[in-house]
Amino acid sequence: MKGQPLDTNAQFLQAYDDFADAIFRHCYYRVSDRERARDIMQETFTRTWEYIATQNGHIENIRAFLYRIANNLIIDEYRKKKTSSLDELRDKGFDPGHDEETDIHTTIAAREVIALFDKLDISYREVLIMRYIDDIAPKEIANILGESENAISVRLHRGIKKIKELTERSRKI
Repeated sequence: MKGQPLDTNAQFLQAYDDFADAIFRHCYYRVSDRERARDIMQETFTRTWEYIATQNGHIENIRAFLYRIANNLIIDEYRKKKTSSLDELRDKGFDPGHDEETDIHTTIAAREVIALFDKLDISYREVLIMRYIDDIAPKEIANILGESENAISVRLHRGIKKIKELTERSRKI
């Protein structure tokens, strides 16, 4: 970090403290591999620092910038390894809704949600994870994905509608 202004260093370190865990979780949900998710998270921050250092870059929205880099790295990962799904998470014993204090109903509901997500088109799954797991606003998702806010809102709406349809079908069975 030599040669960079102190405030830039402090801002970068603050961004790391604020967003490293969230970026890791986001990557983990997307690639289903803890070590690979950690590598992607670290590469996200490395590339961010390189941008700041080489471009004397001022980043207007650091959170959106980090998610965009992480998403690009995840896309690269999918291109390398085209078999990644929420089923793999479940097979490896990962259950996002289960911990020592979680009751059986919550565990069952979380498994049902994971099963429903597996049935969704990746474009819906991506925005639903960002919105409801990562708690990112539609405007920021649009910024991250380089799409219009309206397109993201429509995709969220259609994704939720699709989940409702899948839920209704599974209840009829």
